[in-house]
Amino acid sequence: MFSNSYLNVIISSATIYIFISVAFRIFGKKELAQLSVLDIVFVLLISNAVQNAMVGSDTSLIGGIVAAGTLFLLNYLFKFLLYRFKVFSKFVEGEPLILVVEGKVKDRNMRKAEISTDELLEAVHEHGVQSIRDVNLAVFEVDGNISVMSDDYKRRSVNKVVKKKKNGRFHYR
Repeated sequence: MFSNSYLNVIISSATIYIFISVAFRIFGKKELAQLSVLDIVFVLLISNAVQNAMVGSDTSLIGGIVAAGTLFLLNYLFKFLLYRFKVFSKFVEGEPLILVVEGKVKDRNMRKAEISTDELLEAVHEHGVQSIRDVNLAVFEVDGNISVMSDDYKRRSVNKVVKKKKNGRFHYR
């Protein structure tokens, strides 16, 4: 039942999965924002599970199922390894990069993340901060998002403290 052609499908599918994962890691993740690198690879490859690059000449239903099954298994394995082993996670997803500390831009990290000053300023504005000088901390996260923290944000987002008065009514401070 399990022929040599299915073994070729498994090897081809695994090779393409790993290649695309590494390519995304090497070529950056600014565009990926909400999804992790592995999530994008998984979605792209599942949608193409019956393409010639993975199944070769075997365009049968079983060939497609073998390719898709291989991708599901590899995606599960990668997610498990990312969760279980910090070193593997660091290698595959990278680490967050600090872009701004107390209003001072970290040029080296900006170059490493391939973020322009205009892109940083846009992210700062999206977080409701007027100027990079007003940023306490900006971080390029492993998922491609830029997190921005500032005192202005704290003032606007702090929840009011609720205290109960003696008369049973609530008092907001």
